[in-house]
Amino acid sequence: MSIVVRKIISTAKCPKPLAPYSQAVVAGRTVYCSGVIGIKLTEPMLVEGGATAQTAKALEHLTNLLNESGSGIDKVVKTTVLLTDMNDYPAVNEEYKRVFGSNFPARTCYAVSKLPLGAAVEIEAVAIVGNVEHESN
Repeated sequence: MSIVVRKIISTAKCPKPLAPYSQAVVAGRTVYCSGVIGIKLTEPMLVEGGATAQTAKALEHLTNLLNESGSGIDKVVKTTVLLTDMNDYPAVNEEYKRVFGSNFPARTCYAVSKLPLGAAVEIEAVAIVGNVEHESN
């Protein structure tokens, strides 16, 4: 059997984890990004502006984390979006479309009762590391 490299990703370009977990883990050619919320880079405080601003900041953090992992937002194959209020779904979708463009990854969205620090949204992702050929049908 061949050996698969498991690499822990930690970057100052994203907020420090709020609990005992890694920001991301690369296993082979796949990167697993922990959930990110819309907090400030230097302190564990949510950005102002509700779900829209928090989604934009979370996606900014996710983009930085993916880049640091040797991947990119265009190589995401699956996201999971957690919302504390499904009424924020349209606003989150607008920010999501702005960042992902048109070749969207597969996605699941759940309503949850609470998120860390009282966040309105949390987003996690699985992506490919390295060169990717994109196809659509």
